[in-house]
Amino acid sequence: MKLFASMIVVLSLMSGAFASPGAHGPNGEHLDGQANTGPAGSVPRVETFTEMFELAGQLSGGELSVMIDRYETNEPVLNGTLEVQYKDLKALAKFHADMGDYAIDDEKLLKELSKPGKHALLFTFVAGEESDLLEGTLEVPSSVTSSATSSAMHEHQHTSYWTWAALAALAAGAVFALVFFLRRRARKVTS
Repeated sequence: MKLFASMIVVLSLMSGAFASPGAHGPNGEHLDGQANTGPAGSVPRVETFTEMFELAGQLSGGELSVMIDRYETNEPVLNGTLEVQYKDLKALAKFHADMGDYAIDDEKLLKELSKPGKHALLFTFVAGEESDLLEGTLEVPSSVTSSATSSAMHEHQHTSYWTWAALAALAAGAVFALVFFLRRRARKVTS
């Protein structure tokens, strides 16, 4: 019985080791360090304006999301038509009424815009009788494109950690089983 109690205590102490380093919260954030807010400018952005409109966009979540306001009043301009052009690629944005943004999700365009560097974009915006051309530059740092690689390395590190943790748990179980067997055998010999 003492052996069983000892095993429970040791396994309880070991369980903390499985949850501490590299533990994740519900959104995948690391719980063993400071909250990851990311450096300023880590999400590629484009901002531009004319006398009529101002445009702010960001490349994230598998789309280029763009907000358009009136320059003078900052009033959002909703239900317009937005087209973006990069080199010879053009894509029409979809308006999201729930968010008030225009989303471009064209795969070819996004693949080109995700490459590191500065990308000169031309936006054609039409709202009712008004229309405007807005030029802006989307700058994509190399750290954004390498996030997929670092994510794969991160997964590999966790896999490696759990492999070693499982092996350590198996080794501890084998040691306990051996001690239990030897003690039981010693009792039989002395009886």
